Amino acid sequence: MQTVVVGTSGVTAAEVIAVARGGARVEISAAALDALAAARAVVDALAAKPEPVYGVSTGFGALATRHIGQDLRGRLQRNIVRSHAAGMGPHVEREVVRALMFLRLKTLCSGHTGVRPEVARAMAGVLNAGITPVVHEYGSLGCSGDLAPLSHCALTLLGEGDAEGPDGRVRPAAELLAEHGLTPVELREKEGLALLNGTDGMLGMLLMAIDDLQRLYTSADITAALSLEALLGTDKVLAPELHAIRPHPGQGASAANMRAVLKGSGLTGHFQQDEAPRVQDAYSVRCAPQVAGAGRDTLAHARLVADRELASAVDNPVVLPDEGRVESNGNFHGAPVAYVLDFLAVVAADLGSIAERRTDRLLDRNRSHGLPPFLAGDPGVDSGLMIAQYTQAALVGEMKRLAVPASADSIPSSAMQEDHVSMGWSAARKLRTSVAALGRILAVELYAATRAIELRHGLTPAPASRAAVDALRAAGVGGPGPDRYLAPELEAVDAFVREGRLIAAVERVTGPLA
Repeated sequence: MQTVVVGTSGVTAAEVIAVARGGARVEISAAALDALAAARAVVDALAAKPEPVYGVSTGFGALATRHIGQDLRGRLQRNIVRSHAAGMGPHVEREVVRALMFLRLKTLCSGHTGVRPEVARAMAGVLNAGITPVVHEYGSLGCSGDLAPLSHCALTLLGEGDAEGPDGRVRPAAELLAEHGLTPVELREKEGLALLNGTDGMLGMLLMAIDDLQRLYTSADITAALSLEALLGTDKVLAPELHAIRPHPGQGASAANMRAVLKGSGLTGHFQQDEAPRVQDAYSVRCAPQVAGAGRDTLAHARLVADRELASAVDNPVVLPDEGRVESNGNFHGAPVAYVLDFLAVVAADLGSIAERRTDRLLDRNRSHGLPPFLAGDPGVDSGLMIAQYTQAALVGEMKRLAVPASADSIPSSAMQEDHVSMGWSAARKLRTSVAALGRILAVELYAATRAIELRHGLTPAPASRAAVDALRAAGVGGPGPDRYLAPELEAVDAFVREGRLIAAVERVTGPLA
């Protein structure tokens, strides 16, 4: 099993994915343990002084004006965890919670939060034991970070609340800790606050969305190429010199992918030979690289923001060990992450929309250039893929609604102390739904395009296209023929795309795609 070592300088996106999705083990470096101890010494020194320090010897948020005596400070830290663990709704997915906890551990290890080394070790222990705190869908406004979700994670460290064991069963956290030889944490000054105050949930979901969307954008270039081929379109519009004069990097990459897939095709170039010759293809075919490419460039910007956030230490107050200070700040505000989460939902919706338009052309005998209506085996008796496109259209409609930005909203909280919030958690949750919908939309396009290619009797598809068709058929997804129960096949195609098997099949012919 892979082991990820957490130091003082942050972690990589690949390491977050490995822990969240791959179950990688976590270790804390010696340098991080030293940094934790040094920062804790600063907190202990300030805690011994009579002057109030926010988060150390005061209340929180709108209650920060009260000075808290030493005898109540442990209770104060426990109370903030208990009171802030106020989420409601369905349980959040295991991979999201693991990303959330790992990213909080990353910030603890930066040496800027002031928690003791044993608190960081406890969090690593919970991750390594496969214990997943129960975190609820609703509760975060994205400022001060993902408070409620992180509080539910912190509650598990205290041996309170519920968590999911490695076997998937939800049980009391105290039982799970004891079963794995883990001791509940007794919190001291600032530690409860340090466990709650970060953008870790929204960042974790952003990183996983980027990972998924990279795969889906490459898949979309493949399905667009297959649709162009099935529609007897022209690949001349993919010529590199045409894309060089509008040098958006993503556009060039998408065009290159499509060219690679279509190399050697016997179906392209017939657009002037049918009964209704075309001067040029429809926008959904001709402009595929421009639309997908713009999404790729948006994805690159989101990756830049995510990398900056991965290198950040997000907490409030923050410890500056070299200067012996604990200072309040606003770095917990989720705006940078929230904006790109919303931006990705917009471009994903547009990619889904253009894919649906290509699918519709494949099914319409008036625009498909010789294909049977709905790609049916016996049109009239058979309905073919008519309702598969309905499903695709419903998903596009859902994605358009999900593209409405959450980050444009703000609801004041904490007696107007937190009077502007990012809504980044909400942006992340809806993006996850949008990414799943996009995968299904591309699956329907792939299902239709491969069937259409097989219906072009006497014409030879590109070797890469043939590889895609063959791999899909080998996965148990049938080709043209009489009507049959479609839902299981569509689910199989969705898995084929989502798991990267489409890309793998094509790359065996083309070599690596962008």
